[in-house]
Amino acid sequence: MKIFTIGYEGVTQAEFIARLSEAGVKRVADVRAVPLSRRPGFSKNVLAAGLREAGIDYIGYKALGTPPEGREAARKHDHARLAAVYAEQLDLPEAMLQAAQLADAAEEMPTALLCFERDPAGCHRSLLVEAAMPDAEVVNLFV
Repeated sequence: MKIFTIGYEGVTQAEFIARLSEAGVKRVADVRAVPLSRRPGFSKNVLAAGLREAGIDYIGYKALGTPPEGREAARKHDHARLAAVYAEQLDLPEAMLQAAQLADAAEEMPTALLCFERDPAGCHRSLLVEAAMPDAEVVNLFV
């Protein structure tokens, strides 16, 4: 299985969608706990509409998002703390269910994990792939 990851930090919705299209992504898996954004075009409903116009599906997986304590650790570049907090999140029943659903969805069609951070090394996307799809080929898309 191949899984893509992408962050929207510093880009426009048009640039973001163009990069997904260039890579052949057919579905975006939004793994933000809070699928809202101050960046125009990246709140859930507006983003889903823009993706739909480009022929890309959108699915939200809120339970796979990072809890507030983990987001704070990410902002402070404390990856060890982020990893510990996120591991606890992934142990929750709803997160386990959504992780299995995500893996199935990624098997069906080219899927990209979406979060804010440009660099997946500082984001929970890399932790999610490692936990839920350890054998996947990971393609990090940069805009």
